[in-house]
Amino acid sequence: MHNVQQAGYILYHTEGCHLCEQAAALLNAANVPFTAIDICDDEALAERYGVCIPVVKAADERCLFWPFDATQLQEFLGA
Repeated sequence: MHNVQQAGYILYHTEGCHLCEQAAALLNAANVPFTAIDICDDEALAERYGVCIPVVKAADERCLFWPFDATQLQEFLGA
């Protein structure tokens, strides 16, 4: 189980994924604290999110799946 900071989010990604880099850039631009977790390091995560990454996950288990833009990210963060 991964420890998640209460105010933070998780970005599920994998190395070399340009869409994941775009998602990280959106999070950074919005000053959102997040932990990047490479799904290749965890078989269960790879099975769950392998075809969906990048995925932003909130502490309350809500997920925002790609594709999303800055507006959709803000709506997700404010929910």
